[in-house]
Amino acid sequence: MANRLANATSPYLQQHAGNPVDWWEWGPEAFAEAKRRDAPVLLSVGYAACHWCHVMAHESFEDEATAAYMNEHFVSVKVDREERPDVDAVYMQATTAMTGHGGWPMTCVLDHDGNPFFAGTYFPPTPQRGQPSFRQVLEGLSEAWHNRGDDVRRVAASVREHLQSAATLTPSPIDEAALDAALEVLANDFDPLSGGFGTSPKFPPSMVLEWLRRRSDSRSHHMLSRTAHAMAGGGMYDQLGGGFARYSVDRGWVVPHFEKMLYDNGQLLGLYARLGTDLGDRVARETAEFLLRELSTPEGGFASALDADSEGAEGTFYVWTPEQLVEVLGEEDGGWAAALLDVTAEGTFEHGTSTLQLRHGANDHERWARLREVLRTARESRERPARDDKVVAAWNGLAISGLVDAWRRLGEQAWLDAAVATGTLLWDLHMVPSTGSGQATRLRRVSRDGVVGEPAAVLEDLGCVATAYVDLAAATVDPVWLDRARALLEDALARFRADDGGFHDTASVAESRVARPRDPGDNASPSGLSSMVHALVGFSALTGEQSWRDVAEEALSTVASLAAKAPRFAGWSLAAAQAMVDGPREVAVVGRPGPERDALAAAAHTLPGAVVVVAGPGTSGIALLEGRGEVDGKPAAYVCRHHVCAAPVTDPAELAEEPPAE
Repeated sequence: MANRLANATSPYLQQHAGNPVDWWEWGPEAFAEAKRRDAPVLLSVGYAACHWCHVMAHESFEDEATAAYMNEHFVSVKVDREERPDVDAVYMQATTAMTGHGGWPMTCVLDHDGNPFFAGTYFPPTPQRGQPSFRQVLEGLSEAWHNRGDDVRRVAASVREHLQSAATLTPSPIDEAALDAALEVLANDFDPLSGGFGTSPKFPPSMVLEWLRRRSDSRSHHMLSRTAHAMAGGGMYDQLGGGFARYSVDRGWVVPHFEKMLYDNGQLLGLYARLGTDLGDRVARETAEFLLRELSTPEGGFASALDADSEGAEGTFYVWTPEQLVEVLGEEDGGWAAALLDVTAEGTFEHGTSTLQLRHGANDHERWARLREVLRTARESRERPARDDKVVAAWNGLAISGLVDAWRRLGEQAWLDAAVATGTLLWDLHMVPSTGSGQATRLRRVSRDGVVGEPAAVLEDLGCVATAYVDLAAATVDPVWLDRARALLEDALARFRADDGGFHDTASVAESRVARPRDPGDNASPSGLSSMVHALVGFSALTGEQSWRDVAEEALSTVASLAAKAPRFAGWSLAAAQAMVDGPREVAVVGRPGPERDALAAAAHTLPGAVVVVAGPGTSGIALLEGRGEVDGKPAAYVCRHHVCAAPVTDPAELAEEPPAE
């Protein structure tokens, strides 16, 4: 019999709807039931594409005996971390504080006020390597709840105090000296052998790489180039279908954790498009095609993720043996492809299979293009990984920005059309009148199958979507996108701003059982703060309204300490700071469509961190274009920064040589 999750909008929750566990969704009803029964709350957090979430579900939550014990002794609550990042953030902070590490699946046990007194991640069904079984953990917690209440209350109070003690933020400007100092710290983490930072596992450092791209020194560009080539050539990149897996389990980017996330691919699509290289163009094109082919939804948005598993195991959709290549391509082409793609008899993954790598490029590009298509078609006969088709506002904002960047570089109109369609969906479906607030229209975080979910937007949603709307305004020269961005930014200032000038991750009226989350650090996707800073800076540049820039500078100053100590987790803030030190350059390219204007626009887009808008003569509605026209009958580019404008130029070479700010 289905449990309460049968009607959930989250695909992850629906995966558990048939469990014998009597799951509840997060909400006051579950806590009221726990209080009525005098039982602790067992909180289980995961997401649909999480491999070990599936493993624990199969081993424990589908087991009748384990489920019966949970139902008797706990009120069990299942949360999709992607749908409720606010809940996940609070209890992940508790898990990290209590155990020294975090991850998913996450298991916390709470009192009736939501205070955690136990936390952990994956637990096996039987004791393994000194780790207790899940059943042993449950029995110990139940015994403590009923017989050692003083201990439970002491631990819960201590954790609650820790969660509520916000880190002391000392605002400080992130100036050029601070940026240089952060680079020194980052360089110590750089892996000169394999690219990237640290050892393993390695996550794609998209935001850090964009910061390095915006710098003018050779060391930054070396770290950027080495990492971009290593990621694109390794097994973490899907050499047949395009798109990146979530991370590499090894130092050399050979074996990924195979799930593909929208937030990674939206960011990496934009990054590779902005590189302006042959490699960047190829990866951007293939990744844009992957997004439209495999993640687009009928409503015009993009699905959250593709699972890592198919056929009951991880990676089976993506890996090959030499024999399989020969079977599909024939003896000669199969052997050539195996050598090109590092597919060996021993295998680079499991059971003699190999991920596909393209480390050195093909010496016969036409042959590889032909064989790539044959292999991709053959792969379609395999069982595909499941798709989490919920639409997350923030991640769709990242996809919009990535598609706009790819369109600017490669000119595929279908990509811009898709970005516009997604932006329209977010506005038409995700903006919902909020009861009890004078009917203010506010952003919701998720939708699925054209139905918007209940969870309210968090700061990253407002920041990423507002940034996307600024990008769409510049790309389409349609001021309606600026109006929509303004609505989101005003909401952020009204309900999310902190007293020190930074931002909270949740609104002032949001549910907060234990603590109001506030994390300025970037993770796999931009933090709410850093995404909001980018939106504010871009909006100020297009509108000419300085007040938004002032807010951005004040917010950015609250992350200065993190940027100095751990720049790997402040890459998007550092990228914004780098652009702000340089202006950012605001460029209006005005002229009749044609090769001359295209050349100017291409040169303008090479200026790191610049805000660029391209339009025909007489276009209005965006302040950056006002009063601009052709010069001597030729398209012209107008460059301003720090409230000072240079003379317009008509030669792309002059624009490309525009120096950075002193």
